[in-house]
Amino acid sequence: MTEPVPAAGDPLFAGDPLFAGDPLIIALDGPAGAGKSTVAARLAEILGLEYLDTGAMYRAVTFAALQAGIDVDDAAAVTQLARDCEIVVADGRVTVDGVDASDAVRSAEVTSAVSTVAAVGQVRAVLVERQRAWAFSRNGGVLEGRDIGSVVFPDARLKLFVTASPMVRAERRVAQSGGDVAEVAAAIAARDLKDSSRATSPLHEAADAVIIDTSEMSIDQVVAQILKMLEHQ
Repeated sequence: MTEPVPAAGDPLFAGDPLFAGDPLIIALDGPAGAGKSTVAARLAEILGLEYLDTGAMYRAVTFAALQAGIDVDDAAAVTQLARDCEIVVADGRVTVDGVDASDAVRSAEVTSAVSTVAAVGQVRAVLVERQRAWAFSRNGGVLEGRDIGSVVFPDARLKLFVTASPMVRAERRVAQSGGDVAEVAAAIAARDLKDSSRATSPLHEAADAVIIDTSEMSIDQVVAQILKMLEHQ
């Protein structure tokens, strides 16, 4: 029987030594459709921490490049754009230079180009610096992406690699956004290959990350399992 998931602000974590000392960084990595965004947001709410979807930052740069007519294969131009543009990811919204781009960054056009932008080493260096500054300014947080535990915060208090079978991930995406399961599965496989084979910060689990396969688990079950891990930190 699954243990109940504590509510936000639950006394289980009030005054807990878990929050003493170094910033509490929880890193969640994994491929698209594995459920890591939902899990990360739920964990952040329960623990009273802020949550950062780092993938949205790469989408924001991609959106800005497309809006400016910059070729996403022009690494120098995209890197300069990443340095110059103001990106705010908070409360489920994404703004780029003050413009709400929350829906636009999830468009098919951005989705098809974001892997190219994310593979640029200098873009990653710019955004990794911002991600670290974000977490330290808040004395911790829950961050999810594809290189949080392996590159951004290799000393995170807890590192998780959240995954699921390719078909389950495709079915979840179709339930969320529509489309043909076979086509979505093919797109996910292509994205996985590009992310895992790029030269800079490829997608893979950190050596000491806990792997959680969510294929047959509910969000509540995943969150409860992670909270149990934190109790023993």
